[in-house]
Amino acid sequence: MPIVVNLDVMMAKRKMSLNELSEKVDLTLANLSILKTGKAKAVRFSTLEAICNALDCQPGDILEYRQAD
Repeated sequence: MPIVVNLDVMMAKRKMSLNELSEKVDLTLANLSILKTGKAKAVRFSTLEAICNALDCQPGDILEYRQAD
């Protein structure tokens, strides 16, 4: 898939665990895990906003487009 989710990278940079992020953005661990592993088919802007707020980052820090070969 050409959209890559770099949530794990940002979490590592901010030294934040999945449990801590889950509490801050009010999402289940299962839903965050699906997003983190890149298995999500969509993400709501409100969710993206909450994640960016919790991690003090921009959407482009989390989502990346890689052109397919």
